[in-house]
This record gives sequence, C-alpha cells and structure tokens, in this order.
Amino acid sequence: MSLLEKLLGKPGKGTFEPEPYKDANPRRSAVVRQVCGLLLEYPDQELVDLVPSMRAALAEAGADAEPLEELLSWLTVKPLPEVQADYVQEFDLSKRHSLHLTYWTDGDTRRRGEALAAFKEVYRAHGALPEGSELPDYLPLVLEFAAKVSPSDGYELLQRYRPSLELLRLALRDDNLPYSGALALVCSTLPGVSPEDRQTVMQTAGYGPPTETVGLEPYSSRLLPVHERNAP
Repeated sequence: MSLLEKLLGKPGKGTFEPEPYKDANPRRSAVVRQVCGLLLEYPDQELVDLVPSMRAALAEAGADAEPLEELLSWLTVKPLPEVQADYVQEFDLSKRHSLHLTYWTDGDTRRRGEALAAFKEVYRAHGALPEGSELPDYLPLVLEFAAKVSPSDGYELLQRYRPSLELLRLALRDDNLPYSGALALVCSTLPGVSPEDRQTVMQTAGYGPPTETVGLEPYSSRLLPVHERNAP
C-alpha cells in the first residue's frame, strides 16, 4: 500500500487509482515537470530569461516542446506587465483555472483539509516540507516535488488527481489560453490518453467541486530543503 493510500484510503469520486509507478523515460518526465512547474508560476523577468534554457533542456531530454511553443513565444514577445496581468486574471482571480488539485475534487470544504494534510505528509516523509503562503496541492509545487524529490510519490499525487489536471487542461484550452499546452505536456508524462472533453472526464472520475468555504492553513510554493530554483 502506498503512502498516499495509507493517508487517504482508496481513491473516491474525482480521483483515479494510480497504476504501480513505472516510467520508461524518467529523465524526460522530470524535465517536463520542472519546466511546466516553472511556467505555471507567476511570470517574472527571471522566468522569461529562462526560456532558452527550458528549450534546451526539453530538447536534450527528448521531450516534444511543440505543446509549449505558444506559451514560450507569448512569454517572450508580449510585454511582461501584460503577461503578469493576464496571469493574475486567469489564475488568481478565476476559480475556473484553479492550480490547486484538490479544489477540483473537494472545493473549499472541510473534506479538502484531509487531502491537504496528506499532501503535506507525503512531503514530510521525504524531508521536503513546504512553508509560507501556498497550499501543498499547488500544481507547480507538486510538479517540483515529482521532478526533484520523489518521482514515484510525485507520480502518485499527479495520477491520483489526474481528473483535476485534465479538467484544468480543458478549461484552459476552451478559453484559448496558451497555458493549456503545459497541462497537455504534463499529462503526457502519465499513463493513459487524455480525454477530449469535460463530459468524458466527469463520467470516468466524478464531479466538480462543492462550494462550502472554510479557512485553510497556507503553505509555500517552495520546498525545503530545496532552497533555490535551478534552471532545468
């Protein structure tokens, strides 16, 4: 029994039961997850400056960067203040594009607190506790954990919450946002084929989030003892 299953039990509605961890190309998966994790964070000049390194890392790892081309071009061509304003509008002010995996399954409910605690315990087991203001199910944090700390437990978090990834991907795609390519590439590191529509996801995995709101303890989008963001 995996650590996550011990903490949360068998997957319920809105989540998948991951197959045993197996990755034919772990280097590719790690680079894709690290690059996409960085791209899904708030954009700043440091991120823009990393674009050439991201392209090089993806090519070296044998990853197809085509799904990211629109996003990478958008980051480098559009004025940074406009990119930042768009990011805030789409991710910080819109629940339609939530980057928190358990939001898609539990919303802001008390039940979500159990899932957040489980994420934290998985990080704790590897000596990589988050701190600060972000919740532990924040997708860039989960991707960093999967890329740099534990590929197997990171895979289980991502695949268990695969419906959340797919619903976010489809929402970004339907709204014609370049970030959809990052979600498509992340999903390509996981087993199975991505569904073409929201209805298929809902039929196989459950439902959208409830709406009961409760206070949630904040965490950081950075991992300890990962003290710095290294270019991939």
